[in-house]
Amino acid sequence: MEIDLNCDLGEGCGLDEELMPLITSANIACGFHAGDPATAFRTLQSAARHGVWAGAHPGFPDREHFGRQEKVQSEQQVLEETVYQIGALAGLAKAAGISLHHLKPHGALYNLACRHDGYARPIVEAAALFQLPLVALPGSRLQALSAGRCRFVAEGFADRRYQADGSLTPRSDPGAFVESTEESVQQVEMLIRERGVQTICVHGDNPRALEFVRELRKALTNKGIAIRPF
Repeated sequence: MEIDLNCDLGEGCGLDEELMPLITSANIACGFHAGDPATAFRTLQSAARHGVWAGAHPGFPDREHFGRQEKVQSEQQVLEETVYQIGALAGLAKAAGISLHHLKPHGALYNLACRHDGYARPIVEAAALFQLPLVALPGSRLQALSAGRCRFVAEGFADRRYQADGSLTPRSDPGAFVESTEESVQQVEMLIRERGVQTICVHGDNPRALEFVRELRKALTNKGIAIRPF
């Protein structure tokens, strides 16, 4: 068994440099929900130094709510804003001497696109335009609409709990987060075996992120699960 460890970085949470050596893929904020050009460029340079694959992490233009509040937008607006963000990060990546490796929407945009075609279609269109693999939940509308358009990479979460339909438990629920490393490892093994996930997300804005990722990586390695990019 093998798995990619991805983390949302460039969001100004202060642990990027410490987390980067522990992961294999980084989803870098494009400035709409968090971050800025300087932060994105530094994060891209760090990814290059550590041999970590860098991906675009576009979200709604909503810094006040960190991109986690659902917004009503047209397909055209989602397409324009997503392409704009990816294009900006792709330019910074070129300046840092690397290329973008994947696309993963952020927060509310991710959740809406997993459920609704009107948000999924423009995300898939953007992935196809930039020829990037698209990272999202297995069984989602993003996976269904990716067929024949772009590579789809099934993602699981190490630090979030799931609902019966396979969607993530809302953050407002008191039981939304997995705190125990043991429980997290069990969940990761289940996601690999039963849901075919190829990459596992660990959130960089978690106050325990550094400790959590260190413990998770060690535990997975001890289980014989190889940590490498998808």
